[in-house]
Amino acid sequence: MNDPHRKAREQAHSVQDLLRELFPETHRELFGERDSGAPPTLGLYPVADGRLALVHGDQLAEFTPIDPKGKNALHCDLCHYTRSRSEALMYRVTIAARRTRYVTLCTPTEACQGRAGARGLEAFADRIFPIEPHGPDDH
Repeated sequence: MNDPHRKAREQAHSVQDLLRELFPETHRELFGERDSGAPPTLGLYPVADGRLALVHGDQLAEFTPIDPKGKNALHCDLCHYTRSRSEALMYRVTIAARRTRYVTLCTPTEACQGRAGARGLEAFADRIFPIEPHGPDDH
């Protein structure tokens, strides 16, 4: 029996997992030191207003979509497929003070992440991280 929702349940993260990955200090205060040897969270997740969040362990990068210009096809930086303008978007991510990186990703990103696999997603994250602090409140 093939359950189509099985994969979604296997990839679902608990609130504690997300808290540990996104806010490690708060997780340590609430639950103590990291108790599992599980690999850190790695993935692209949709957030408000069409933006995407790339999560890799306790690192987070926010991708902001850019209005499409032109009519040429786009090459996805994650799965390396060529897509039409209706199947891919360009995103901007700030990686340091006065440093911005532009990437192209398929829409939606779930199938794209599947094509890229864990190695492709890891290589993509290595191109983005580490994000350098760029404001007075960033450490």
